[in-house]
Amino acid sequence: MNLPKIHSISKKILVGALGAFLSFFLLFHASANLLILRPDGGEWYNAFCHFMGTYVIVKILEIGLFGALLLHAVLAIWLAITNKMARPKGYHKPQRSKTHAGSKLQVWTGILIFVCLIMHFTDFYFVKIGWVKGKYMVQTEELMKVKATQPEAVSYAEQKGELSAKGTWLANFDKEDKVALEAAGLEVEPDFYHQAREKFKILHIVISYLVFFVVVWFHLRHGFAAIFQTFGLYNYKYGKAIEVLGQIYTWVVCLMFTAVVLLVYFGL
Repeated sequence: MNLPKIHSISKKILVGALGAFLSFFLLFHASANLLILRPDGGEWYNAFCHFMGTYVIVKILEIGLFGALLLHAVLAIWLAITNKMARPKGYHKPQRSKTHAGSKLQVWTGILIFVCLIMHFTDFYFVKIGWVKGKYMVQTEELMKVKATQPEAVSYAEQKGELSAKGTWLANFDKEDKVALEAAGLEVEPDFYHQAREKFKILHIVISYLVFFVVVWFHLRHGFAAIFQTFGLYNYKYGKAIEVLGQIYTWVVCLMFTAVVLLVYFGL
């Protein structure tokens, strides 16, 4: 196998930098998810999603996020392959260092996370871009305006949907229905709040996400310290503090994700 020549140190630095960016994004994502628990019918959470889906700078950052995720995965696997090729026979004696064990685990947990992300994107992001059926919302006032001039364009929405307490019309639209309503001049947005609450009531989906969070815990737990090692900040003076900080950060992030799923499932 002939791979492009990039020094292993360069790959490690890129993997570490991208890993740091993605780790902080997890905290941001977990914090935003807590809005689902607000007893406001999704007003704050959908307002947040509206901002994230319409603000130009955020859209650019979204592309950067997906690019960082893909590049992080590719470089990490590439680094593992090149390291294996450089040492095909392994060591005569088992190496007992924590770093070595963590590095081996990172590759496999990273692959599992990538697989789980397909599930997550199917549940949410693919709905946003219209690849799969999902729950959407339309402002009722706008729906009535369009109905007066183009009744056929909103007939499906009225038949399939329901009026929410917040004055929006909610429905499970197919891509074609979404396109037709948008062509009629309506602003159709995914209703991630009700969609999340519906999905997190289904036991097998809840179990799948809990497994996902466990895998994320293992990956982030080892990856946090590895980021500092990559940039030469992990040493005898700061090593213990970094380990403790990494444990706290990992538990906080993963428990925030887990709390939303479990609390919704149990009816909060």
